[in-house]
Amino acid sequence: MRVIVDYRPALRARSGVGEYVHQAMRAFVRRYPDDSLTLFTSSWKDRPDSALASLGSGVRVSDHRLPVSVLNLAWHRLEWPPVDLIAGGRYDVALSPHPLLLPARGAKQIVTVHDADFLRHPERTAGEIRRDYPRLAAAHARRAARVVVSSPYAAGDVVQQLGVPPERIALCPPGVPEWRDPPAARRASDGYILFVGTLEQRKNIGGLLEAYGRLVARAPSVPKLVLAGNAGPEAQAWLEAIGRPPLAGRVDHRGYVKDDDRQRLYSGARALVLPSYEEGFGMSALEAMSLGVPVVAARRGNLPDLVGDAGALVDPEDIESIVAALEALLRDDGFAEAAGRRGIERSRQFTWERTAEALHDAFDAVLEER
Repeated sequence: MRVIVDYRPALRARSGVGEYVHQAMRAFVRRYPDDSLTLFTSSWKDRPDSALASLGSGVRVSDHRLPVSVLNLAWHRLEWPPVDLIAGGRYDVALSPHPLLLPARGAKQIVTVHDADFLRHPERTAGEIRRDYPRLAAAHARRAARVVVSSPYAAGDVVQQLGVPPERIALCPPGVPEWRDPPAARRASDGYILFVGTLEQRKNIGGLLEAYGRLVARAPSVPKLVLAGNAGPEAQAWLEAIGRPPLAGRVDHRGYVKDDDRQRLYSGARALVLPSYEEGFGMSALEAMSLGVPVVAARRGNLPDLVGDAGALVDPEDIESIVAALEALLRDDGFAEAAGRRGIERSRQFTWERTAEALHDAFDAVLEER
């Protein structure tokens, strides 16, 4: 099988989509070493990690000095040039990590949809996602040979919002990281409150900061809040807010955290908080759970099914519910420790090898349809 994948979301600091692509392809190479995998990248200034080429004998990195915005405009509006023309070669499957098709001449085209928040709330998006996704995603998803989703919740979105038949949806959940060390015994009374993710509207950063400010006002001895993730232009107001009372000196923004530091970051947390308005899966919640960190998560999207009893669920639009959940975890060490243990158990069902197997099954299925 000859597969080409748009690897560009993983080229720089990897967010949820980039992490999914990177880890799924690493597992795919290990699980199916006899298949041919081409990782397509393009950027005017960023080059792929040289270690990618050593993932396996069947791996090829096709890197091009093409500006992302220019190529996306041509692909989204003209569906040209075909990726196989740029990369050179013939492919059986062309996998897009996003809802829009990867233009290809002979390959079966597969798209990925993690959630449909860009349709329900385009005001939370920006750039090319706001410009192209709402107008094109439904048509592209219906034309795709398969639509890959990371959760049953996302599958429901694809059926209801994009009009794709259920039989053309491939459920391929992500896996937990391959941590250097196994989860260690935790003291629930140690550590900071942690948020991991891009600082954007969908993640409800404003609500999180307001809740934490109320928490500090009621109990000045509460742990620090650590925000770990990239911050774009829309995050400027939040970054300014954490420099003013009552948040000044209490909130630490660390930016994007590299692979080597992620286990240390999670392991130092007393609780992870993810009060998002929408999560198609909830990668940071799974990563925290796999290390025994209890989670405060929104009762939205896939988070209730993922987190379950490994923490507390809140209404993201009710600031007091976020405050109450954090207070409960900070006050009750027994509850926090039990939630952490349950998180480890729940996380064991998610492995990147299973992700790779589900993707391979989807590829096989579309090739048989020829």
